[in-house]
Amino acid sequence: MADTKVKAASNKSAEITGSGARGKGKAATTGGQPDPVLPGTDAPTMAASGTDLSTQADAPATFPKETYLRWYEQMQLMRKFEDKAGQLYGQQKIKGFCHLYIGQEACVAGAVSALEEGDKYITAYRDHAHPLALGTSPNAVMAELFAKATGCSKGKGGSMHMFDKSVGFMGGHGIVGGQVPMGAGIAFAEKYNKTGKLCICYMGDGAVRQGALHEAFNMAMLWKLPVIFVIENNGYAMGTSVARTSNVTDLYKIGLSYDMPSEPVNGMRVEDVHEAVARAAERARSGQGPTLLEFKTYRYKGHSMSDPAKYRTKEELEDYRLRDAIESVRHTILTNGMATEADLEAIDETIKAQVNEAVEFAETSPYPTPDELYKDVYVQDDYPYIHD
Repeated sequence: MADTKVKAASNKSAEITGSGARGKGKAATTGGQPDPVLPGTDAPTMAASGTDLSTQADAPATFPKETYLRWYEQMQLMRKFEDKAGQLYGQQKIKGFCHLYIGQEACVAGAVSALEEGDKYITAYRDHAHPLALGTSPNAVMAELFAKATGCSKGKGGSMHMFDKSVGFMGGHGIVGGQVPMGAGIAFAEKYNKTGKLCICYMGDGAVRQGALHEAFNMAMLWKLPVIFVIENNGYAMGTSVARTSNVTDLYKIGLSYDMPSEPVNGMRVEDVHEAVARAAERARSGQGPTLLEFKTYRYKGHSMSDPAKYRTKEELEDYRLRDAIESVRHTILTNGMATEADLEAIDETIKAQVNEAVEFAETSPYPTPDELYKDVYVQDDYPYIHD
């Protein structure tokens, strides 16, 4: 991660405002409906590139070459890994629930490049991409999906409950909104121990209706905890649009009622994510307390593998694919001469090999033994109240 710890070319702090999405122009069409994530914006304007690169203008590079290449590599690993996971789920090699992150990769890659080693990450149950971006072995993540003993949670967590303390990933959590007060608690520990580190706490748009969020926001502001709260607003809480479940559709405004610095961020552009997280981190480390960021993003798959996503149109989905974060970074790399098509193809082949190796590792790894049921339940190894 060290090679991605860079600052934006412009160090100027963006204004925290109560206004809506950044760009102006005609509303993007999404199957004849208003854009559920980026209302009042034009899709080609919001995208630095699209899948048809020949129609796009040159994209100026605002970060070093190494950062763009690292972003490309990280996001492609997330994408290819989850593409394969989806296939394996269909083959019933991965069981239980499985929530894919495909389309939202910039929300993690931009944050990892903006933060420091030792910072903590916590999220909900759409949690495969976070440890991959932080450096957890794809072998360990895939083995966890297979419920194998070599998984990052020893095969006990599966898709929804991955942990890797060694890279600062404090886990995916299955209770909607349950990770929000936990994220504040982790930040409290960092402040209490004077580590100079922070916690970034991710949640979905559905979690903002949970009471625990408001309790956590209040305490975090009262104690000025070093925490960055992130709402990954992909437009749909499970299968219901934000507009049908919340009177406040610009979700970042919820933070304003606690006087918390809050802003919307185009989560389909990794540069925007990096810059917003870097600003929030600076505030957190200087003792100014939390920030709320609403990453306006989109998932290309359903809520989970069992969701056919019939609540949206094909036109809406294709509209968002034109803003794909990986294609945007790829376009910036190529138009600025940072790498050639052959260079990027070589990266793709390396990632493909990594994913295939991860599958083979998971396939050949053993399942946990029955005695593992009694391990990792309590911190105290000889806890006296466990009975056969």
